[in-house]
Amino acid sequence: MTRKQKRLSVIFGGLAFLGIATGLTFVALGQKTSYFYMPGDLEESAVAPGQRIRLGGLVEKGTVERGQGTRVAFGVTDTQATVRVAYDGILPDLFREEQGVVTEGAFGPDGVFLADSVLAKHDETYMPKEVADSLKEKGVWQE
Repeated sequence: MTRKQKRLSVIFGGLAFLGIATGLTFVALGQKTSYFYMPGDLEESAVAPGQRIRLGGLVEKGTVERGQGTRVAFGVTDTQATVRVAYDGILPDLFREEQGVVTEGAFGPDGVFLADSVLAKHDETYMPKEVADSLKEKGVWQE
């Protein structure tokens, strides 16, 4: 092989390596994407069981049910629709009824949202931006 051919093979090998690394990065990031929905939005969208999403809204009053160990079930509402959520883990200290919450997970085959993380508001003025904007759009925002 001539010197020019060696140089070209190294350049093409480097470009192929970069192309494969870029492709794998995009595939990995695409699998971690989770879309944000409010309970009322789920009626219009086609969310398949097992598809990972973020569900936000208010914890519906009177729906929190504590089970064995760290199991908890509750309803998330935007006052137009309610979604039943099941979570097995330790809830944030400020988790309570009629407070803003964002859960992340997927719907099970029975239609219950199986959350693997729960985020609650952390002080008197905070609510996740997506939740607050969506509640304002629907006219149920309370200052």
